[in-house]
Amino acid sequence: MTDTTAAGPALTRLAVSATLHCLTGCAIGEVLGMVIGTALGWSDLQTVALAVALAFVFGYALTIRPVLKSGLALSAAIPVALAADTISITVMEIVDNAIMLSIPGAMDAGLTSWLFWGSLAVALAVAFLVTVPVNRWLIVRGRGHAVVHQYHHAEHTAPAISDEHHGHAGH
Repeated sequence: MTDTTAAGPALTRLAVSATLHCLTGCAIGEVLGMVIGTALGWSDLQTVALAVALAFVFGYALTIRPVLKSGLALSAAIPVALAADTISITVMEIVDNAIMLSIPGAMDAGLTSWLFWGSLAVALAVAFLVTVPVNRWLIVRGRGHAVVHQYHHAEHTAPAISDEHHGHAGH
């Protein structure tokens, strides 16, 4: 889908903002999981499983926090976070872990190795680039970060999120 309207750059900025938000939670969980798994000498599968689980935990936590701050109850904030972040986190985790696993020696390099940290940085950067268009696609359809965006600004206004157009320039 090609943008021919002025909303294109604003939508892209919102998608970049949403993806940076996702990357923050994923990176915290991913780095923590990789560090713990590597330090404990776990297998690649165990380490990746922990990293993915922690990426989801931190990703959702970073979304739930501002939603709770907007006044929404925890029981209502959890489904908002799940709707907002699940696809984005899933794509980011698939890409970044596939890259980590595909770089020879990266998972076994150890915490003091530039190979480990460089591979993780490259994996997260590529995952970010792949996830931006996914988030943009979701936002255009009123899904993903569009679901939670109204709660980020609840103290000022609560903008309606339409399925047709999202002219927000980001946070």
